[in-house]
Order: sequence, then structure tokens, then C-alpha cells
Amino acid sequence: MAVERIGNRLPDPVFLFVWLVCVLIAVSAIGSTFGLSAAHPITKETISVVSLLSGNNVGLLLTQMPTTFTHFHPLGYTLVVMLGAGVAEKSGMLSAVMRASVQGRQKIILTPIVASVGMLGNLAADAAYVVLVPLSGFIFAAAGRHPVAGIAAAFASVSGGFSANLFPGQLDALLFGITEAGAEILVPSWQANIAGNWYIMAALFTIYLPTIWYLTDRVIEPRLGAWTGKSADSEGSIQGQLEDIERSGLRRAGLAALGVVLVWVVLTIGPGTPLIDQDALPESRFNPLYQSFVAAFFFLFLITGWVYGARTGTISNHRDLVGQMSSAMSGMGYYLVLAFVASHFVALFVWSNLGLIIAIEGAELLRATNLPGPILLAGLVVLTGFINLFVGSASAKWALLAPILVPMLMLLGISPEMATAAYRIGDSSTNIITPLMVYFPLILMFCQRWSKDFGLGSLMAIMIPYSMWLMVGGTLLIGVWVALDLSPGPGASIYYSVD
Repeated sequence: MAVERIGNRLPDPVFLFVWLVCVLIAVSAIGSTFGLSAAHPITKETISVVSLLSGNNVGLLLTQMPTTFTHFHPLGYTLVVMLGAGVAEKSGMLSAVMRASVQGRQKIILTPIVASVGMLGNLAADAAYVVLVPLSGFIFAAAGRHPVAGIAAAFASVSGGFSANLFPGQLDALLFGITEAGAEILVPSWQANIAGNWYIMAALFTIYLPTIWYLTDRVIEPRLGAWTGKSADSEGSIQGQLEDIERSGLRRAGLAALGVVLVWVVLTIGPGTPLIDQDALPESRFNPLYQSFVAAFFFLFLITGWVYGARTGTISNHRDLVGQMSSAMSGMGYYLVLAFVASHFVALFVWSNLGLIIAIEGAELLRATNLPGPILLAGLVVLTGFINLFVGSASAKWALLAPILVPMLMLLGISPEMATAAYRIGDSSTNIITPLMVYFPLILMFCQRWSKDFGLGSLMAIMIPYSMWLMVGGTLLIGVWVALDLSPGPGASIYYSVD
């Protein structure tokens, strides 16, 4: 594909971000010189492009460099989980688990399992990126399938299907809180229903599952070709039957995993309920539990890997354990370098105000079309997908767009719940094709563990079909929903009448 050829001719992703920073600095300087600006939809304050060559921004860059790097959103999640996952991998437990999981099973069912778990895994927020995506590579390799196809399927499910789920979660609470603020501009008494997208998101799950399944098995994996190798840094064979000692190790690891789960259950429902915020609003009470999932996966991998290794002999003492954790971190060197430059690009983009202005002007352009409400919903899907290429955070974009789009669509007879659903479809569908998405460099690193020559263009090329068809499927679902006048969620409606 042309995208793959052109993309792979680009410099190393580290230097690509360096060049993007240079371009960003130039654009910000030009925009500031010509006074480019937009009115903030909430405060009505004029937001102007700020030159990154200004004294204030240069000072921020130089004085906040350690903070900018260490506060990079996915960095902490990734390193914490990988500390535990490194033990689970180096001890040989992951290899044994993957071989046990595929023995006697049809290879064809792996893709729908990965896709289902990926979309449901969004309830665990960012933990799904650093847990399920790399594990999917091992699962596919253990079955003799191309591991990059497994990574692609998991990435498409976790990120492209970010809003498709069978259950409401923390993202619903977060986005509907912003929706409520936007709706109150027009109707001060309007109250959010965090289950207002439940039905349409569940329907989206049933559409995305076969879409990801078909694209992975019929388009992406044939393009990648047959898999004949194995990971260069994984311990043990990923093929073959399990030995008795491995089975014994897995049984003990299973008991250890059950113990970790029971601890989390006690922390959730036991006295004091430290993982439930009893003083918060109902939609926010489970936030501590959701935020603890990264720590839960760390302990799950660490303890089960340790127990397995102690039984099979791959971990003889605590020094072996520390050595395996250190070895896991040594493999993260490239990602740390990449995260350093990516974190500064994201920070500079925010400091320049270019992302804010793109979002605001895009929403104003959509409003100026004067199209009927249902058609505007489809336009909102496309607009959000475009803006997502420049502003990664789902909540940050909605905080900017909701004050404009929610009242506007309410006046056109479209409910805030339906506007939120359209936004979520557009936002998730292009997550998987923009290098500005904070987890994109990490996914690239996962792919390169299995295919050393796998480049930025290669990743973009295999994810474009997912992005395109997820957006098409989501947009068609919006059209069908409106045509049949179906409720987007309990107590919610497509239409809204302003009295």
C-alpha cells in the first residue's frame, strides 16, 4: 500500500516527533503573528494562537522538561504493568498460559475472543492497552497465527471500539457529566443519565465484533503473510504440549490469581470500602475501583509469575525475581526515548492553543451548515473523527464541543444523549490511525517485538481498514437508529423538544 511505503520512508518515530515539533513551532509562530484566534464556547474568552518561541513557552519547555516527561499520561500505566508482566513473561508463565489456551481449540475463534475482551476491557480504561494488546500477540503466535494480526485486532477493539460495550462504565459518567454542562446552557434543569447511551453502545458492540473479526482474518492477516517465527525476547517455546511441572505451576498460579481477585473484592465491598467513594455522586463512586485496575494487573502478573516460576524452577530466589523485573524494564528503553519526545510534542501542542482552535472552529463550521438534525449527527461523527487526529483526549474534545453542539442540536430537536452517542462513535474510530494518540508509539513497539522492520507506515496501513469500516458501521447505525426511532438508552430518546 502507498500508505505503508510512504510511512515507512519516514524517519524513526523518535525523529518524526522531533520534526513535528519543529513544524509545530513554525506554525504557532505564524499563527501568532497573524493573530489567529477563536472564542471559547464556555467563557467566551478569545483563544489566540500562542507562539512557542515566546519567552513564556520557552521557559516552560526548559523548566518543566522533567515534569512534562514524567506526567505523560500512558508512561506510568505502562511501566507499572510491565514490571509485573515482565515477571509473568520471563518466568515462562505467559508462554504456558498461551499454549494451554489454544490447545484443542479452533484458531478461528481467537479473533472474536480478542475483539470481545478488548471492547469489554474498556471498563478497565487504559489498562487494556498495556495488558490485552501485547498478550494478543502471544495468543496468536501460540496458535501459529501472525502475532501482529492479534495486536491489530486488540488495538482496533480497545481503541477503535472504545465506546462499544455491553455495560456502562466510567467513560459514560465522564462524558455525560460534560454533556450535562452543555445542555444546561439551554435548559438549566436538564440532568444527565449515564446509561443514556447503553442501548446504542451495546448495538455498536454487535456491529464492531464481526467487522473486526472479518477484517483481521480476511484482510489484515493475509496481508501480513504466514507466521513462522517467535518472539526474540520471550522465554521458552510458544509451541508444543505442556509438561507436568508446567501444569502444576499453572494450577498454583491460578490459585494465586484467585487470591488477588479476592483481595480486590474485599477492598471493594469490605468494611471501609477503600475502592468505593461513598461521598461522591452515584456516577463517580466507582472511580477509585476503576483507577486501581492498573495496580491490580501489576500484582496479578507479579504474584502469579512468581508462584509459577517458583514451582517450575525459573525463579529460585528473590534475586531472580528482581532480575526478571529489571530485564523487563531494559526492554522498555526505546519506548522511554519515544515517550520523551512524544510527551513534549503533546505539551507544546497544548501550549500553542492550536488544538483548541481547531476543535472550536470545526464545531462552528458544522453549525454553519444549517443541515437537518439527523444529518448533522452523521456530520458530527465525521467532524469528531477529524478533530481526533489533532486532539487526543476524548473528554477534552467533548468539553470543547459539547457547549456548542449539545445546545445547537437540542434546538434542532436532537437529544443530548444522541449527540453524545454520535460524538463517541467519531472519537473512537480514528484513535487507531493517528500517531498523536498517546498509546500509538507503544503499540508500534509491541509490533516491533515480533517484526523488527515493522514501521510507522506499516502500523497505519493495517489500521486504516479498521478505522474506515468502524466509522462507516457506526454512522450507518446512527442512521438506522434515527430511522427506527429507537431509544439510545433507558429513559432516553433520540429527539428533544425545548419547551
